[in-house]
Amino acid sequence: MENNCKETCISKILEFILELQKNTECPNIDNVGCDKPCLGPSINGYIYNTRPITLYCCSTGTLWSMPYTLNGETGTSTVFKINKVDCNCATFEILAPNPDTENTIMPYLSTNNFFTINLDCVLAIRCLNDTYTN
Repeated sequence: MENNCKETCISKILEFILELQKNTECPNIDNVGCDKPCLGPSINGYIYNTRPITLYCCSTGTLWSMPYTLNGETGTSTVFKINKVDCNCATFEILAPNPDTENTIMPYLSTNNFFTINLDCVLAIRCLNDTYTN
């Protein structure tokens, strides 16, 4: 049986990030960006478990935004956590900004709101600083 999976650079980067999020051990490395080979370092005993990203729409070049509901409040976010990659489709969790702006450990909160997108619709991704999400 032939594998008709159409992997792209973006899907490969997202698969890499997904693997990093599963393995939280990291030596102190100063690399930044999508290709940093681990999440981290840990601060104050918290181990980073998320490399948040933003997505750019291929037709307009603008940031992709998605609505979410968290604790009965609705909002819109442009920050996501990769949850699953399946060939050229990916499922993301929408991350909400933490209303506690003093909390530098957790700038984003997990919303448990997800969406799946065909990566052909994504022009580019941007990796944000590694962080911890609940």
